[in-house]
Amino acid sequence: MTITTLKKAAKTPETETATAQKVVTEMLAEIAANGEAAVRAYARKLDGWEGDIVLSRAEIDRRAAEVPAQVRRDIDFAIRQVSDFAHAQRRSLSEFSVELHPGVVAGQRVLPVNVAGCYAPAGRYAHIASAYMGVATAKAAGVKTIVACSGPFRGGPMHPYLLYAFDRAGADVIMTLGGVQAIATMADGLFTGKPADVIVGPGNKFVAEAKRTLFGKVGIDVFAGPSEVAVIADDSADPAIVASDLVGQAEHGHESPAWLFTTSRELADEVMQRVPALIEKLPPTARDAAGAAWRDYGEVIVCDSREEVIEVSDRYASEHLEVHARELNWWLEHLTCYGSLFLGEETTVAYGDKASGPNHVLPTKGAARYSGGLSVHKFMKTLTWQRMTREAARDIGEVTARISRLEGMEAHARTADDRLAKYYPAQTFALGEPVQV
Repeated sequence: MTITTLKKAAKTPETETATAQKVVTEMLAEIAANGEAAVRAYARKLDGWEGDIVLSRAEIDRRAAEVPAQVRRDIDFAIRQVSDFAHAQRRSLSEFSVELHPGVVAGQRVLPVNVAGCYAPAGRYAHIASAYMGVATAKAAGVKTIVACSGPFRGGPMHPYLLYAFDRAGADVIMTLGGVQAIATMADGLFTGKPADVIVGPGNKFVAEAKRTLFGKVGIDVFAGPSEVAVIADDSADPAIVASDLVGQAEHGHESPAWLFTTSRELADEVMQRVPALIEKLPPTARDAAGAAWRDYGEVIVCDSREEVIEVSDRYASEHLEVHARELNWWLEHLTCYGSLFLGEETTVAYGDKASGPNHVLPTKGAARYSGGLSVHKFMKTLTWQRMTREAARDIGEVTARISRLEGMEAHARTADDRLAKYYPAQTFALGEPVQV
């Protein structure tokens, strides 16, 4: 049993966390104290934006007219894919009732939250797909009010394609706001008077830290960090395609890990040889990001068996996990920790990121060990209810009173005592010894 690391990451996503925490804490405190005025000040200072925060219907329509017809068709297609998948997820959730004991009926309701905040980043790239991934999924869940935020694009207004995606996916309010100030605005209901119940969407380390800090006050999708990709490959894989897919995700940013887990040393060597050349051929922005990501965060691990690959992959719990190997169903049955799984060469992370249907907002930093990605479930509440007859209350009441007293909780016990005394005044019950302390 041998697991050999040919390339080890020099850094981890946690390396940059402390700086983000300090900045975010200060910003959230300022916004909590000064509200909309602080948000506008941060918009001017960080994004150079002094225009309207909330976009009017007329402005949305005017900007939508700038979107070329083919771009509209492509965005509309992708929205349908994401929406159809989300509606299928919604149908998988069911309400029920069950009689647990004669006269005791309990059940669950499945209801959407009332207000959702959906964020799409606006930094290095125009994150069009992030706009509809959040909004279309919230819409499929039945959320009543969807507030969408993205920042100015490269010093100007919100990117028109991203704005079009927000609108077509079903956002009720669209705001030109980015970063921590956007997350705080949605959480507090600034400019809208409607605080979000849940906030979703990817972002940089400051956005991720803002969501983490506010979790509890609001729900969030995932504890997100820089985008990650892992590729599992055996000797049947095409090293050119594997290398291309690693680079394809590394362009997300300087801190985006790209990992290769393989049973073939020959394939590993060839992929490592190909990756730098592919990075060099990228445009400047992507080349800079992918180069730093591969240098600092890239890893290549060779295993003796596919069982060892499973062990390594589940330990890393990658956000995106591709499998380029024989017997795809075997991998599907045995892998347990990943944000989203891409089986076979024919699919790739980019397809999932943009247009295939499953959501691209996924857990990172090992969170796939216990969490899935964004789905309608994140916008839904599973609420329980119960009802019982007086005959059932007698049976449940006796047990409740005795257990409450064993715990030392006399007031709990007496809520059962009082009902039994009211419903069955002539009957004597074994209710345990009253608590004296």
